[in-house]
Amino acid sequence: MVVLVVLPPDGWLERKMEAFRLCLEEHKAQLYLTLCCVLAAGYVAMVMAACIVNFQQAVTLLVISLVTIFFLVWDWMMERYGDQVWEKLSPIREALNRNWFKIRWILVGLGLVLLLSWLVLDTAQQGTRQLVSFFGLLLLIFLMLLFSKHPFRWSGQTLVWGIGLQFIFGLLLLRTTFGLSGLEWLGKQVEKFLSFTHAGSKFVFGESYMDHLFIFSLMPVVVFLSAVTSILHYIGFIAWLICKIGFIMQVTMGTSPAESMAAAGNIFLGNIDVPLLIQPYIRKLTVSEIHAVMTGGFASVSGTVLGAFVSMGVEAAHLLTASLMSAPASLAIAKMFWPETETSITVSELKKKSEGQCKNVLEAASQGAHRAIQVVAAIVVNIIAFMALLGFVDAVLSWLGGMFGCPQLTFSFICSYIFMPLSFMMGVSWDDCFIVAELIGIKTFLNEFVAYQKMSELIKKRKAGGPEYVDNRKQYISVHSETIATYALCGFSNIASLGMSTGVLSGMAPQRQADIYSCGLRALIAGSVSCFMTACIAGMLYIPNLQCHHFLSMEFNNINLTNTSNLLSCCTQLYNRCG
Repeated sequence: MVVLVVLPPDGWLERKMEAFRLCLEEHKAQLYLTLCCVLAAGYVAMVMAACIVNFQQAVTLLVISLVTIFFLVWDWMMERYGDQVWEKLSPIREALNRNWFKIRWILVGLGLVLLLSWLVLDTAQQGTRQLVSFFGLLLLIFLMLLFSKHPFRWSGQTLVWGIGLQFIFGLLLLRTTFGLSGLEWLGKQVEKFLSFTHAGSKFVFGESYMDHLFIFSLMPVVVFLSAVTSILHYIGFIAWLICKIGFIMQVTMGTSPAESMAAAGNIFLGNIDVPLLIQPYIRKLTVSEIHAVMTGGFASVSGTVLGAFVSMGVEAAHLLTASLMSAPASLAIAKMFWPETETSITVSELKKKSEGQCKNVLEAASQGAHRAIQVVAAIVVNIIAFMALLGFVDAVLSWLGGMFGCPQLTFSFICSYIFMPLSFMMGVSWDDCFIVAELIGIKTFLNEFVAYQKMSELIKKRKAGGPEYVDNRKQYISVHSETIATYALCGFSNIASLGMSTGVLSGMAPQRQADIYSCGLRALIAGSVSCFMTACIAGMLYIPNLQCHHFLSMEFNNINLTNTSNLLSCCTQLYNRCG
């Protein structure tokens, strides 16, 4: 029996594969659109099914989906019809430009009248402590104007809008039920997200890793967040978000695109990473813009370090709010402390992808984790060095003070007296002023990590419910004072960061080294004042009793009471207020 096998001619399979490839290439757009539609339909069906099965658990997914769809549609419409809409609005824009001087002053006057009216009415209900924070804010602004590089060249638009945006953000987040609920939900999500770090720490360091809390529990948070941030950079989310926030500040405050983007970037990134966003333009920036970029870095902390502060026990919601409020504050103070006297460059669009972009998500995560090694090493060695130096300085001061009958003389003791007027001016109660002043001094001269570490000890003592005074020394501070201190400490404004910031900018633009070093110290002062302004506004707006009403309304709706320390604190505050 003979079997005949017919083989295809040579090259037949290759020709068929080439034809198929050409067909795919020809209909690439249609196939991509079809795939996107199928995936979108499947995602919508999944969200609808989740809402039907358990709406309480699916509400987070629903909100994220609606927000994402809104911004995707918005970007598509602006890209497609933005120019046409801009042309249609040209008559309105021309009319506004002709009468902008009158309109601006009318809006400013109306805003001041509304602010003062609200402050008077609110103070009549809540007490006079808010007035102290308000006048403290005015005093900080006056001092910045008094010592400005060019006292008569500052922009009123930048100052008014900067403080106005701060106040609006604070009012929405701290004084509305929606804002309180959103902050509470966001804080819980951040804490839950950071808790996933424990899986990696437990695998690497073993079950007893919590015995060495700082190095084996807090530092892995920095590594984890650095990897996540790198992934978000790779997919373009951070660049997109920074452009949106920077555009808002550019339009409202009248600042240049470069410094607006840098200020927006400081909400999420550190003072070393942000200059990379505007690296091609650093050598072209004016001195005032360099000063503004450096001030923004000193006025906020990076997302990776913020995660470590949350792990210490500091309130995540207040840290997130402080980072958001410090962005417009840094621009307002920077442009007032060093006003613009040169012609600023106009950057139409900042690059969204830098050189050396990662090829895939895994590479982005790996590079982010590797970059965190330097950050973790810097934090650890700085903490070791500063704590050792602090112990040495305290011993020397105590020895010298003992000669004059004052053995309690320490670095913290000196700082508590130097910065006590500042802490009182921000709205801290008199009993807590010396402790908060001590934290501010440690943050300014040493490191914000050391300051938050000491603050976390105060928080633990308050939650433990121990005696308020031991040997005539206060063991913890009130919730209101803790909140103001959280905002005042939330920044990289210290001597060590000054060296890092000037070093990074000088490396990117060696020809501008003289300008960078000339405005470094003023930028450090402006960054510190930006944090203090944010703390003043928090002192005006944050009311623990309002937080307690919100907490109690949620807690008593639950069958089981889960947070007895907060419940006891709230009941005590309400009892004292009613009594």
